[in-house]
Amino acid sequence: MNILVTGAKGFVGKNLCANLKNIAEGKDRTRPEISIGEIFEYDIDTEPVLLDEYCKKADFVFNLAGVNRPQNPEEFMQGNFGFASTLLDTLKKYKNTCPVMTSSSIQATCIGRYDSDYGRSKKAGEELVFAYGEETGAKVLVYRFPNLFGKWCRPNYNSAVATFCNNIANDLEITVNDRNIQLELLYIDDLVTEMLDALCGKEHRCTFDGIDTVLCDNGKYCAAPITHKVTLGEIVDLLMSFKEQTTTLVMPEIPYNSFAKKLYSTYLSYLPKEKAAFELKMNVDDRGSFTELLKTEKCGQFSVNVSKPGITKGQHWHNTKWEFFIVVSGHGLIQQRKIGGNEVLNFEVSGEKIEAVHMLPGYTHNIINLSDSENLVTVMWANEQFDKEHPDTFFEVVE
Repeated sequence: MNILVTGAKGFVGKNLCANLKNIAEGKDRTRPEISIGEIFEYDIDTEPVLLDEYCKKADFVFNLAGVNRPQNPEEFMQGNFGFASTLLDTLKKYKNTCPVMTSSSIQATCIGRYDSDYGRSKKAGEELVFAYGEETGAKVLVYRFPNLFGKWCRPNYNSAVATFCNNIANDLEITVNDRNIQLELLYIDDLVTEMLDALCGKEHRCTFDGIDTVLCDNGKYCAAPITHKVTLGEIVDLLMSFKEQTTTLVMPEIPYNSFAKKLYSTYLSYLPKEKAAFELKMNVDDRGSFTELLKTEKCGQFSVNVSKPGITKGQHWHNTKWEFFIVVSGHGLIQQRKIGGNEVLNFEVSGEKIEAVHMLPGYTHNIINLSDSENLVTVMWANEQFDKEHPDTFFEVVE
């Protein structure tokens, strides 16, 4: 299958082409039903003559080309209607009736604040594509995108999320006039997933109730099924918590497929080089070191412990707190003894055979470096964050 992507260097086009190439090159094996021949990338700086060649050979067209912020309002119609007309005429020239997906905008509803030159140009482009489908019999898929966000989105252009991510990541000011304004947001990976579904004939159809998308089996339009409705205030608060993570080490909740998970990935993509790495506080003494790595809001914290040769650490017990000790380098012995008992549980551990050992509540425990020359490195997880006011840690030697 040969695929033509117009607007290939834009935010959506760049993400789509990268994923198409992963499939074509066998790097992404999650889409075995997609067989890709050539990917034709067309953008504003492409030689116009190539459009003929691409339209002649294409088996599927993603028309993502468009104008968002021209210098003159009349350029909206030229960029969003004019190019679509050229593209469709070129397909007709070669009698190519392959499916055509075109990107429109929720602003094409021309309702309320969306009644604009941009919205009217998008609406005209939609009608052109629908008329083309009726005339030629080609399958057409018209998507009205809500606000998009994700990696590679251009800040200070047409995405508040991209601007907020970029500015907060780079310590620049942001302006929020009304924290209660709600946006409907579509994450770029969710959009690409839908576009690949469309490539396979599995697009999601919809109609519109005003500006609200209503998914249905036989809708005139198409839509990605997963979007998120979030206020500007919620977006900013999440981004600030992400920024503070390198200081607090606390990772906010980021459930699977949640807006927070997608926003965090987006935020990280805007970090400058000097913030891509950050120092951790190492608590160093003559026995080695102990460093907190990561804390979570509800699932405890991770740390790394380094014990010098011959050193014993621990010799304490907890009422409720429990831990995993995972030796990743070196050779050691973990010992545990139930409080009030005499039996010692011995666990010989090594980086050569990585395993997790529970530190049992009510058992005093230690960890001994058995090597004469090599440090013992242990990754530790505790089921709760350390609270210096209530440490739940009591000294008692194991034996």
